[in-house]
Amino acid sequence: MQIYVLKKAQFGPSLRKLNNTKNIKMSVKTKWAINPANSKISFKVMHLMISNVKGLFKKFEANIETNENDFTTTKIALWIDLASLETGDKKRDEHLKSAEFFDVSKHKKITFVSDSFVKTGKEGCYNLWGYLTMKGITNRIKLDVKSIEPTNHIYSDDKAGFAVNAKLSRNDWGLNWNMASANGSIMGSDEVFISCEIELLKMHEQEQITKQSALVNM
Repeated sequence: MQIYVLKKAQFGPSLRKLNNTKNIKMSVKTKWAINPANSKISFKVMHLMISNVKGLFKKFEANIETNENDFTTTKIALWIDLASLETGDKKRDEHLKSAEFFDVSKHKKITFVSDSFVKTGKEGCYNLWGYLTMKGITNRIKLDVKSIEPTNHIYSDDKAGFAVNAKLSRNDWGLNWNMASANGSIMGSDEVFISCEIELLKMHEQEQITKQSALVNM
């Protein structure tokens, strides 16, 4: 019987590689949920070139993930329930949900999926890029984001706040309906201004399981 003796030098590199892994810090995935009680997704459109029609979406949900608390690593998948649209006028709401606009009977949701979240150079300011889908049409858009830093807040490690704004052309998503008034002014501008106030809550393990089950059952 032959006995082989392995010298330390024969597997030294492998040991060094193994030991080096102790110094590698693994990033921890952090999941966040939108707090609907303190969040708002709204829009405004110029009406007859003299005033703004304002509206909001009452129901929305998102999967949001970062590496620890680093929001430059943010991944977002957002859903907005089009049936929850409200402008304060029942007839106008019905028209916006009709086939001439959002066609809610065929297109239930607006979705947004992010692909980058980058600092602009200004303190607390970011550009959020991603793909917005409405009425079956997808376009890449940029949103301007301002971080709202909590000050001496007891829950500051578990909360984050953002103001989000964007200007879109509704025609890019096939929302082309319009008509002229008696004096020749158009009823609604092509430009739509989006304004969001978002409060995020850090999710813990059991909350993540509960939320995932709810999304599967939607």
